[in-house]
Amino acid sequence: MKNVVFDFGGVLVDWNPHHLYDKYFGSVEKATWFLENICLYSWNLQMDKGKPFAEGIAELQAQYPEWEEAIGIYHSRWIEMMGGEVEGTADVLRRLKAAGYKVYGLSNWSMETFPLVRDEYPIFKELEGRVVSGEEFMIKPEPEIYHCLFERYSLEPSESVFIDDNADNVEGARRVGMHAIQFKNAQQLEQELKEKYGLEF
Repeated sequence: MKNVVFDFGGVLVDWNPHHLYDKYFGSVEKATWFLENICLYSWNLQMDKGKPFAEGIAELQAQYPEWEEAIGIYHSRWIEMMGGEVEGTADVLRRLKAAGYKVYGLSNWSMETFPLVRDEYPIFKELEGRVVSGEEFMIKPEPEIYHCLFERYSLEPSESVFIDDNADNVEGARRVGMHAIQFKNAQQLEQELKEKYGLEF
């Protein structure tokens, strides 16, 4: 194994709409309902695939005018969805790199919002390269985005292990010939990299 490829949100950094909406609604229950019924994960993926936020927000506000303000802050206060780095993962990445493995990023992320965090989290600077869905107009778990990574950085899928917290994206990686781990926490990740794939770091 030569290459370790990291997802960003939920693996390297803590992106979670609840950070914003729990505050906004003053209730975890209300925020959960809103995110499961109005601003869905599947809707957010449209922006991750390159749709402009202004367009996505306007469409949803037209569909749910009574939620106009709450929908609007999904973009205007987006930065409040960010927590810090996910505990321990940056340390694993840096030790992998120091041991001679190549580290890359492959993330579903809007081209409009990624620049807001790109320079705020030092861990992104450690990557040898990255593919961000919104910049490519393709998205995990579609095979095209994995192939974009392979071609851009001359990676052999069979020599690469992909780490993502989303089970569909993990399966997508396996379908194109990568090894893959569904991320739970840094301790579990380190254990699987060492015990399952024989990485030494």
